[in-house]
Amino acid sequence: MTIYSIYHYGNWVWPVLSKTQVENGKRQQKEAAFQQDLHIQMWNYGDNYVSSTKYTIATFLPKSLFEQFRRVANFYFLVTGILAFTPLSPYSASSAIVPLIFVIGVSMIKEGIEDWRRQQQDTEVNNRNVKVHSGEGVFEQTEWKNLRVGDIVKVEKDNFFPADLILLSSSYGDAICYVETMNLDGETSLKLKQALEVTSLLNEDSNFKDFTALVKCEDPNANLYAFVGSMEIEEQQHPLSQQQLLLRDSKLRNTDYIYGAVIFTGHDTKVIQNSTDPPSKRSKIEKKMDKIIYFLFFVLFTLSFIGSVIFGVTTRDDLEDGIMKRWYLRPDESTIFYDPKRAPAAAVYHFLSAVMLYSYFIPISLYVSIEIVKVLQSMFINRDVEMYYEETDKPANARTSNLNEELGQVDTILSDKTGTLTCNSMEFIKCSVGGTAYGHGVTEVEKAMARRKGSPLPNEVENGEKPAEDSAGTKSLVKGFNFEDERIMNGNWVKEPHADVIHKFLRLLAICHTAIPEIDEDTSKVSYEAESPDEAAFVIAARELGFEFCKRTQTSVSLNELDPSSGEKVERLYELLNVLEFNSTRKRMSVIVRNKEGKLLLLCKGADSVMFERLAKNGREFEEETKAHVNDYADAGLRTLILAYRELDEEEYKKFNENFTEAKNSLSVDRDALIDDVTDDIEKDLILLGATAVEDKLQPGVPECIDKLAQAGIKIWVLTGDKMETAINIGFASSLLRQGMKQIIINLEASEIKALEKEGEKNVIAKASRDSVLRQITEGKAQLAASSGSSDAFALIMDGKSLVYALQDDMKTVFLELAIGCASVICCRSSPKQKALVTRLVKEGTGKTTLAIGDGANDVGMLQEADIGIGISGVEGMQAVMSSDVAIAQFRFLERLLLVHGHWCYRRISSMICYFFYKNVAFGITLFIYEAYTSFSAQPAYNDWFLSLYNVFFTSLPVIALGVFDQDVSARLCLKFPLLYQEGIQNVLFSWRRILGWMFNGLGTGLIIFFLCTATLDPQAFNHNGKVAGLEIVGTTMYTCVVWVVNCQMALAISYFTLIQHLFIWGGIALWYLFLLAYGAMPPSISTTAYKVFIECLAPAPSFWIVTIFVVISALIPYFAYAAIQMRFFPMYHGMIQWMRLEGRTEDPEYCNVVRQRSLRTTTVGFTARIAARNRRADAHR
Repeated sequence: MTIYSIYHYGNWVWPVLSKTQVENGKRQQKEAAFQQDLHIQMWNYGDNYVSSTKYTIATFLPKSLFEQFRRVANFYFLVTGILAFTPLSPYSASSAIVPLIFVIGVSMIKEGIEDWRRQQQDTEVNNRNVKVHSGEGVFEQTEWKNLRVGDIVKVEKDNFFPADLILLSSSYGDAICYVETMNLDGETSLKLKQALEVTSLLNEDSNFKDFTALVKCEDPNANLYAFVGSMEIEEQQHPLSQQQLLLRDSKLRNTDYIYGAVIFTGHDTKVIQNSTDPPSKRSKIEKKMDKIIYFLFFVLFTLSFIGSVIFGVTTRDDLEDGIMKRWYLRPDESTIFYDPKRAPAAAVYHFLSAVMLYSYFIPISLYVSIEIVKVLQSMFINRDVEMYYEETDKPANARTSNLNEELGQVDTILSDKTGTLTCNSMEFIKCSVGGTAYGHGVTEVEKAMARRKGSPLPNEVENGEKPAEDSAGTKSLVKGFNFEDERIMNGNWVKEPHADVIHKFLRLLAICHTAIPEIDEDTSKVSYEAESPDEAAFVIAARELGFEFCKRTQTSVSLNELDPSSGEKVERLYELLNVLEFNSTRKRMSVIVRNKEGKLLLLCKGADSVMFERLAKNGREFEEETKAHVNDYADAGLRTLILAYRELDEEEYKKFNENFTEAKNSLSVDRDALIDDVTDDIEKDLILLGATAVEDKLQPGVPECIDKLAQAGIKIWVLTGDKMETAINIGFASSLLRQGMKQIIINLEASEIKALEKEGEKNVIAKASRDSVLRQITEGKAQLAASSGSSDAFALIMDGKSLVYALQDDMKTVFLELAIGCASVICCRSSPKQKALVTRLVKEGTGKTTLAIGDGANDVGMLQEADIGIGISGVEGMQAVMSSDVAIAQFRFLERLLLVHGHWCYRRISSMICYFFYKNVAFGITLFIYEAYTSFSAQPAYNDWFLSLYNVFFTSLPVIALGVFDQDVSARLCLKFPLLYQEGIQNVLFSWRRILGWMFNGLGTGLIIFFLCTATLDPQAFNHNGKVAGLEIVGTTMYTCVVWVVNCQMALAISYFTLIQHLFIWGGIALWYLFLLAYGAMPPSISTTAYKVFIECLAPAPSFWIVTIFVVISALIPYFAYAAIQMRFFPMYHGMIQWMRLEGRTEDPEYCNVVRQRSLRTTTVGFTARIAARNRRADAHR
C-alpha cells in the first residue's frame, strides 16, 4: 500500500489510498490520476531520520575549530602561533604551537566525545524496527528511518511509536489504547487514547487492503497538548483531536497492538519540535572574566607599545657620527630589525615581537581548566548523598555545569507553590455538600495557624496530646484519601437530610474525569491512572464513599455504586456522549452522559471564580453556605473545586452536539475559541451540589529551609496560581509570613471595580483597574517610607488581575521598588506567562542573580527566564526538570545546594581565576623587566620550552585541585552560619578590588624574583671555578623561583588540604626538576640554552639552592604578612568562622551568636525572624 502527501493551504493534507486493483474502472482511473498528480509533491515531507548531533564527519573539524577560536584569547594565541613561523618570533614556532594544539585539542576531544555519544543514540533510535503496510494487507518489518508520511504502521505492546501517528484502531474492540508519555513530559501516568469510531473496525492486517481516507491537519508545531485535524472517509468529515494523536517516543502500554497512520515524521514530529536548545546562560563571573581578559590585552599592548617606542628611539641613536653605542649589535651592518636608518620600521617589527613575547600575561589554559573544574564540581553535586531522595530514587542532577558558581550568588528566589513548596500529592480531606460541611481532618496550615494564635487545635486536648480519634475509627491508610466523617462514610450518607444531593455529588466525582481504571488480576482491586493528583484524589474519594469507577470505554463509564433503596452495590453504566476538557482559560471540565433512565446529564466541576456565575436561579439553594465553606477551606490551605450539574433536553443537546462537532472539525486558527463559545452556551444554568477540598501538604523541611535561606539574606518570592487566602496561609505555614508582619495587599476587589465589571465596559474597567493598582502601589511605598529605620517587616501580596497592570512598562519600575522593599512577596492567581515576566523584571531590574524553582510545565518559562532554573522532579512530570539547569527531588535540598555547594563553587571559581591571573602576571613581569634590561630587544629571559610549558604543566594542576577540592569552611558550618552566603551575593571574592589585588600581588612577586635573582647572581662568580652566571643560568634560576613561589602561594591560599592537592602542588615543583633533567639531557640542537644546565651548572652550585630559598621566602612574605594582618584584625566572615573552628568554639552558643550579629542583612523571614520579633516585643513590654 502506498500513501502520498501534499502541502496545501497551510494545512497538512494526505490521502490514504489503496494500491489494490479495483474492479470499477472509473474509480481506478480516477485514483491513478490523483496518485500521479500527488506523486510529484509527496517528497515535500521530510523522512523519519532524526539527528541530534552538532557535527558530522565533514563539519566537525571546521565547526569545532570555529567554536574554539570564537574565544578572543584562543584567537590571539592562534595569531601569535602563526607569527611564530616568521623571523619576528622571539621563540621557536613549535614551542608556541604545541601548547595551543594541546589546549584546543582537549576541548575538541571533549566536544567530539559528547557528539559521538549523541550520534550513537541517534543510530540506535533510527535503526529500530516497526511493521509497515507494504500492500495487499501485508505488514513487513522496516527501520524507523525509512518511514514516510502516510505509511500505515502496526505498533505492538511496550514498543515506542516511531513517528507521530493518527490512531486508527487497536486490539481493544472500542479502539482504545494506553500510552505512556514519560519521554515527552516525564509523566508516568498512562493516557487514554481512542480512535474514531469509523476506523475502529480496522483491527486486522487484511482490513487495510482497500482502506481509503484523506486527512487534513495543522502544520507541524511544538504543542504537545493540542492537535487540530479532520479525516474524510467516503465523503464524510470526522474531527481529529489530541485523543487520536500518538506522539513519537511515547510507549504503548497495556494494549497488545495498535494500527496508526504516519502524520508527522522526523524533525516535524512534536517531540523533536520541542527539543530546541534551552536559552544560553552564562554566569556573571564568566562574563566578568572576559572583561579581565580584555584588560590584560590592554596591558599587554600597552607594554608592547612602550617597549617599541623605547626600542625605536634606542635603535635610532645606535649609530651617531660613526660611533656605535651598542657595538655588539653591529648597527652599521644590521638587518632591518636593528637598522638605525630604519628605526620606525624596526619599532613596528618590535611591537609584533613584543605582542608574541608578552602573550604569557594571558593564561592559555584558563578556559579549558575552568571547563574541567566545573564538570568535576557537577559530579560532586550529583553524588551528594545528602541531596538524594530515597523514596523516589532521585539524586540531584546538575544538568549544566556552566552555572555552578552562580549558585553561590543568588539574591532572589522565585518559587512555585504547588509541587514545589508542597508535595503535590493530593488528599481528599473535606467537602461541602448541600450546604453542610463534612470532614474532621486538621490540615498542616490549620496547625500552623493555631500555633500562630496560641490556641489549641480542633479536637485537641488541652495538655497538648494527640487529637482524639474520630469515631470512624483509625485513620485511613488509602493514599489520596484522608477523609474522616462518620456521617457519610460506610454508606451512612443515605440517612442525611440531603441524601439525594450527596448521591448526585458522589456520582459526579466518579464520572466527571478522564482517569483510567486498572484492575489487579490477583486482588481485584481497582487503581487509577489520572492526569493530575487532584483528579486521582476525587476518584479515590468517590470509591471510598461507595461509588467505585470500574470501567471506561469510548462511549461509556461504569460504576459500582451504592443503591440508596437496597443498600447494596449495583453496577450502573452511563453512556458517555461528550467530554468538555479542562484548560487554564475555562478553569472547568464537564462530561455529558445518559443514564439508564435515558436522562441527559451535564456534570461539571471547576474553580469558584467561574462556577458560581454559571448557576441557575433555582440552583443557588446552598450558595451562601458553600461560599462560606470554600473560604474556610482556603483559610485552611486547601484547594477547592465547585461541583454542579444540570439536566438537558434532547433538542438542546442535539443542537449543541452539531455545533460542537462543527467547531471541532474546524481547521481555522480560532478553533479553540469556537469550541469555548459552544461549551459556554451549554455550561450554564447549573444546579449547585457542593465543593471539594483537597490538601497538598508542605514538603518535609520546607519551613526550616526557608528560614535558613532567609538567614543567608536571600529574598524569597512565591508565584502561584492558587487563591490569595490559600497562598497566605501556606505562607504562614512555611514561615514565609509571620505574625506581626505588615501585609500590603494589592487586588481589584474594591466595590467600585466590581460595579464597573457588572456594567461590562472593558475600556472603563481597564482604566479604573490600572489607576487602582497604581494607587495601591503608591500607598504601599508610602508605608515603607514611613517605617524606614524601624524593625517593621512588610509582605507584599498581589493577585493575578493586579499583576497584569503592575507589569506594564509604565508601572513595573514602581512595582519592583515596592517589592524589593518588602521581606516577602506572594503573587497569587499568576499565569505561566506572568511568572516568567515577573522573573524577567526582577532579573533585569535588580541586576542581581535570580533563581526560579518549580515542578510543572507551567513553570518552564519562569525557569528559562531566571539566571538559574531549578526543576523539582515531583509528580507533575519532568518538563520542569528537562528545562532546568539543576534538578533536585525536594525543595529542602535547595538549602544545601546553595549554602554549601553554591558557596564552595563560587569561592573556588573566584579564587581559581584570581590565582590564574596572579601567576601569569608574576611570570609576565619577569619577561618585561628582563626585556627592559636588554634594551627591549625582544630577548626572552627563558628557554622556549620553559615558556610554553609554564601554563600547561608546571602551574595548572594545583589550580584545578583548588577549584575542585578547596573548602574555606565545612558543610556543617556553612549550614550553621548561613550569613557566610552573603560573600557570594555581594561578590566580595570576585570584586575588582580583589582581582586587582591579586594582580598587584603578581606584580610584586615578579619584581622581587627578578631583582633578587639578578642582584645575587650578577656580577658575582656563580661557582667555585669563578664562572659568571649567563643568560641560561639566570633565566633557569628565575624560572625555578617562579615555579616555587606560585606553587607555594597556592599552598598558602588553600584552606583545606587533600592528598591530591599535596600531590599537585609539590608534584608540580618536582616535575619541573625532572623536566629540567630530561630536557637538558637532549642534544643542544633541541635543548638549546637548557643543555645540561641543571646537572653541570645549577645542581653543584650551593648559591643556586641558597638563592632559590632566599627568593622564594622573600616573595611570599608580603602576601603572608597581608593575610595574617587581615585574618587577625580585619577578618572576613569566613575568616571569623575559621577562627572559631581553630579555637574549638563552634559549639559555644554565646560566641556563635556574637559572630552571627555581624549580619550583612537583617533577617525578616523564617521562624528565626519570628522568634527575634517576639523577643523584641517582649523587651518593649518590659
